[in-house]
Amino acid sequence: MTTAQAPIDSPFGYRSTAREVIAGIDLAGQTALVTGGYSGLGTETVRALAGAGAHVIVGARRPDAALSDLAGIDGHISVLPLDLSDPASIDSFAESVGGVTDKIDILINNAAVMANPLTRDARGYESQFATNHLGHFQLTARLWPLLANSGRARVVSVSSIGHRLGGLELDDINFEHRAYDKWLAYGQAKSANALFALELDRLGQSAGVRAFAVHPGGIVTPLQRHLTQEEQIAMGWIDAEGNVNERFKSTEEGASTSVWTATSPLLEGMGGVYCEDCNIGAMAGPETARFGGVQPHIRDEALARALWAKSEEMTEVRFRP
Repeated sequence: MTTAQAPIDSPFGYRSTAREVIAGIDLAGQTALVTGGYSGLGTETVRALAGAGAHVIVGARRPDAALSDLAGIDGHISVLPLDLSDPASIDSFAESVGGVTDKIDILINNAAVMANPLTRDARGYESQFATNHLGHFQLTARLWPLLANSGRARVVSVSSIGHRLGGLELDDINFEHRAYDKWLAYGQAKSANALFALELDRLGQSAGVRAFAVHPGGIVTPLQRHLTQEEQIAMGWIDAEGNVNERFKSTEEGASTSVWTATSPLLEGMGGVYCEDCNIGAMAGPETARFGGVQPHIRDEALARALWAKSEEMTEVRFRP
């Protein structure tokens, strides 16, 4: 049964770090996989999981850079090439993963692009939706046997408060019939991440696989590479001198909700929910602040099923756990 979208009694919160939320948790013998686990939040996520004893596999579009960036982190870490915008790369990566482990206990679909100019992949699909959602949809499908082998795996999809920017236009996902808006495209992709978790949790429970979506919080990372300084000032992310808004989290704080969701015993037997600030998020209501709360469209089970079917059509990957 899908868990109610309502906060629980968590000892952690907004400023908790990945190190704090995983303290005392032993992941020895477990295998975790983190996409994009060599930059920004991904690096801190890998550091926490490896530090707790897990074998962490990192999917990296630039494996040489990943090996360099992760060189100073203690623990068992494997880096394998993965380009989420390339279906052949996804299949090759999944095959390689099967060569180094017979199970995956934690899958964190972390890699993303944000607010880039209109770009299309080789199939003609809009790049934010293709990379952030379709790539992870296909990857999870290919890794499904390994997730099922765990018997108690958790899949964490890194969504965003950006889901509040708009829902899904299933009839025009690729902006072929409307003007491209980079923020609407981002909101659409992040909504898809949350809806994917909702449906995956429903379908995967019989195999012991539970799925979650998370909002990591506002953090300065390479994800902002496509934004000008002027845009970031206008949005209040930085001031005219380049100082970061004090409400932004550090990367270790930003990684905490993914790590908490992937490992916390408080979530045992739960799934299908959107988490933020190391807790299950509260539904948005009439008095909710503009950038707070969980919007109803990412809790729409019918929309989640429709997205799943559309994703199968677009990837030509049938995924029925």
